[in-house]
This record gives sequence, C-alpha cells and structure tokens, in this order.
Amino acid sequence: MPSNLSRKPDFMSHKFVIGVAHLLPLPGSPSFDGDVKAIFDRALEDASALKNGGVDGIIVENLGDAPFTGGHVRPHVVAFMAVIARRISNEFGLPVGINVLRNDGVSAIAVAAAANARFVRINVLTGAMVTDQGIVQGNAYEVLRYRREIGFDDRIAIFADVAVKHAYPLGYGYDLVQAAKDTYGRGGADALILTGAATGAPTSPEDLKTLREALPEAPIIIGSGVTPENIQLLSCANGFIVGTYFKKDGIVTNPVDEERVKKLVDAVKNLD
Repeated sequence: MPSNLSRKPDFMSHKFVIGVAHLLPLPGSPSFDGDVKAIFDRALEDASALKNGGVDGIIVENLGDAPFTGGHVRPHVVAFMAVIARRISNEFGLPVGINVLRNDGVSAIAVAAAANARFVRINVLTGAMVTDQGIVQGNAYEVLRYRREIGFDDRIAIFADVAVKHAYPLGYGYDLVQAAKDTYGRGGADALILTGAATGAPTSPEDLKTLREALPEAPIIIGSGVTPENIQLLSCANGFIVGTYFKKDGIVTNPVDEERVKKLVDAVKNLD
C-alpha cells in the first residue's frame, strides 16, 4: 500500500528527533493523585524543554496510566489527551504526535484529529503480540478506515512498531522482516518503529541493519534506548523517538532535562 506523501510531517525529509511528553497519571488511573493541574503543568513544561532543546516533534503519551488496557481507553482519556496535545501544538508550534497506550489506534486518530496532530504511534498495527495486557492484536482494518471516515487520510501519518517493546510475537516462526513488510505494505504504515525489549532498552543495531537492507524505501524510526553514546550505531535510521534519555538523570518518570535534549539533538545533527 503506497504511502500518501502529503500526510508525512515535513521533518521526515531529514534525520529527525521526536521527544516524548509522558503524561502524569490521568483521572481514573490507579496512580492519579487528584491534581489535574499538575498533569497540564508537567506536560507543558516538558514540551517547552523539548522545544528549547531542538527536537523536531513531540509525541504525547499516557505513560502514567499503567496498567494499560489491551482494548479501548475510557472516553475521558481521549478528552484529556486531546486538550493537552492541542495546547502543546498551539503553544510550541511543533508537529505533535499521539500514542494512546496500550494500543488504541482508533482513539489515537481521534485525539490527533482534535489536537491538530500530524502523526500517531500504534504499537501493534498488524499481527498479534503477547504482552502484560494479554494478547494484543493489530487492527489496521479499523484504524485506516476510521482515519478515512473522519476525513484525515491526508493529514495524520501512522508510525507503527515492529516487534514492539514489552511484548513477544504470538506463535512460532516469527520473521522480523516479513512482519515489517506486512506492517508497511499490507498494514499501511507510513513509517516503522524498531525498539529494544523494554522502555529505555537499547535497540539492536543488527535488527536495524536487517530491516534497512530489506526495506530500503521504508522510513525506519528507533523507538527506545537512544543515547549520544550509541547513536552512531543506529545512524542508518531515519529518525529517533526519545523518552527516557531526555529525562533528568535518565529516569523515565522525571521531568525533561533540556541540556540532555540538546546533547542528543546535536549528536543526531552530526550524523547528517
């Protein structure tokens, strides 16, 4: 399935860095502390540090809502994420993306449409993975049709994981290259994301090389474990989604550290 070039964010024309605004626990989640204002304050502070550090885009993700559902999130999660993401888009002028954990691609499209976001991340677009949420199945059929139904085919790009972190392929004989081809071709992803085994875990340079050789035309994004120290090993990727490294002391629950952002962004610029 050919990609619609008009919906790809402009930053995809060069090596890019996407920073993550990890939301604090939203209302209803077990770790929510009752302070709604703090959710907005942290998201905007992190977005400011990411922009000042030089990222090309920001993806908004409800990481604080663990444990996650393997199905659709509650309506208020969609509402909160849409309002927060829209504020980030309006105030910082960077392309914004949405990831509704664990794998609610339809809600991610809805949030993106309301928030003027340019892309979504979907952890399992095709196939099936065994996760801590149970078996999570891809639903490219519904996601792509919903995007067309609401009229955002030419506006919202889909970045989809292959062998996503915190998950194992269901069944025997899993083939990384074939899974990537299915996700990019039959599944309709606009870019592929490759990660390590867990949040903050390094991505295999060997797996990246394998996918690059097998799909030279596909944009490939590294989705975990990126640091200035290993960036050269991952230099054939088109872009990088960075969460953990950008946080103070490299701890994922901490606020974004602007100096760490600048350091990694500079390292990526030196790859061009």
